[in-house]
Amino acid sequence: MKKFVAVAGNIGVGKSTLVEMLCAKLGWAPFFEPVAENPYLADFYKDMQAWAFHSQIFFLTHRLRAHHQLALYPSSAIQDRSVYEDAEIFAHNLFLQGHIRTRDYQTYRELYQTLVEFLPPPDLVIYLRASVPTLVQRIGRRGRDYERTIPADYLTSLNNLYETWIADFTLCPVLAVPADDIDYVAHPGHLDLIALKVDEKLTGKEEVVFDPEEVARAACD
Repeated sequence: MKKFVAVAGNIGVGKSTLVEMLCAKLGWAPFFEPVAENPYLADFYKDMQAWAFHSQIFFLTHRLRAHHQLALYPSSAIQDRSVYEDAEIFAHNLFLQGHIRTRDYQTYRELYQTLVEFLPPPDLVIYLRASVPTLVQRIGRRGRDYERTIPADYLTSLNNLYETWIADFTLCPVLAVPADDIDYVAHPGHLDLIALKVDEKLTGKEEVVFDPEEVARAACD
């Protein structure tokens, strides 16, 4: 039976890398963030309050389409970032920062909540949980110039929203991965361990955790 898994997590936590490596290991199809030029982006960076709503509507539309296409995909697949994060994390953060007005945010939320009701949820969400120091280190390691200026307090605010969202998320099972302690790029055993935990979750095991001792053993494999 085909499976639909989404990988969620903050900027720089390693979502795309995990999607690529897990798909290669499992023989599944990777679905990365849709590449589309946002026609509002330049205006958004000039005047965030005027254009944040329009920009987020654009991103939401593309993410909803990608989710729908993935749900119809004939074989198992893993998605890099879910549609839920657009609304629950990034649009919400812009609202909290005052870049989206209350009236516009309420309209956005109603649109999002209505459309999500028509989408089948994933079979599993893998949530990569990492502290801000780990995120900063990994962002620096991947060397994208435009990311180097991301302030730590911005990553902290996103982390707080992620934790609130994941604590209340009930649409499907969640596998929380302690990304501070697990490095699947450096240690093949850590990738094997994640694949094992994914299989346990997908086959119905309710309590799936990463024991520190097994994480340490996997680093030696």
